[in-house]
Amino acid sequence: MGNGSTVQTNFRLMLKPNQKTCPECGEKLIGRVDKKFCSDQCRNSFNNKLNSDSTNLVRNINNILRKNRRVLEELNKKGSKTIVSKDILLLKGFNFTYHTHTYTTQKGYKYFFCYEQGYLFLEDKNQYLLVTQRDEEK
Repeated sequence: MGNGSTVQTNFRLMLKPNQKTCPECGEKLIGRVDKKFCSDQCRNSFNNKLNSDSTNLVRNINNILRKNRRVLEELNKKGSKTIVSKDILLLKGFNFTYHTHTYTTQKGYKYFFCYEQGYLFLEDKNQYLLVTQRDEEK
């Protein structure tokens, strides 16, 4: 039995030059002149394959950001300010590489945020100040 792609290639060669084919399965398109796929299944399958690599990357980064937010929220239960060590953050699975945004104060202190949960490195104490962003800072 032959290879499926060979069959599709041979099928395409039998079509008239002005006939369009489905980019997913190679079937002849019947219907509207601007039709691109023969079915919803082929359209979904084609687009899922097209977006799978970038979707996985975005999904993985969003998972890290959500975990970072949960860790900060768990450690800063009061919702005001809490001081913790880097070791505690790392033990909880915090990833310092990813954050959603930063906020720099007039004095030059740079806060890193995962959504509304943030932290500031306190150099003199070698610890982190955990904060929750207020509405007027957003």
